[in-house]
Amino acid sequence: MKVVLATHNAKKLAELRRLVAEQGTDLDILGLDDVAPYPEPAETERTFEGNALLKARACRNATGESALADDSGIEVDLLNNMPGVRSARWAGRDASDRQNLELLIAQLADTDPAERTGRFVAAVAFAAPDGTEHVLRATMEGRLVSAPRGEHGFGYDPIFVTDGQTRTNAELLPSEKDAISHRGKAVRAMLRWLADREG
Repeated sequence: MKVVLATHNAKKLAELRRLVAEQGTDLDILGLDDVAPYPEPAETERTFEGNALLKARACRNATGESALADDSGIEVDLLNNMPGVRSARWAGRDASDRQNLELLIAQLADTDPAERTGRFVAAVAFAAPDGTEHVLRATMEGRLVSAPRGEHGFGYDPIFVTDGQTRTNAELLPSEKDAISHRGKAVRAMLRWLADREG
């Protein structure tokens, strides 16, 4: 079964391919760089689930193939669950990962470390040419530290320590992070659902 992951992010594509191989699922995963360009939708929904479905539908409609899309981000309890769906644009529309990270660190600078709790959230949506759609959500609970640590991962990984860990997500090996991450949980659940659907 061919599935297009609606992203240009090479790290997300590699992550999904690792998880597919780990699950032994018979899927041929393509990214947006492997298909003809199309106008990608603005992420206008107020929920991760809504944005993931928006992207999966647009990809399916443009390519004629089954599509997977995710929307993910970080929710910080002290910031009333922000950045949330604005995680990738927290420091502005064209902000880099580094700029987003530095803004969040600055916003938490004068807070009690014990209260810097939050979670990563991922919603994964599937949309098939026959109209079938399915959305799953998963979270990764933890706390934020005041200075980036580690060379792996991306986004806010260098300042996030998952519950039960002492290392940041960026200090974990990719396989260690996949085993416990919000996206890993959501993708595994989606792959199980797809296997049941195909079976």
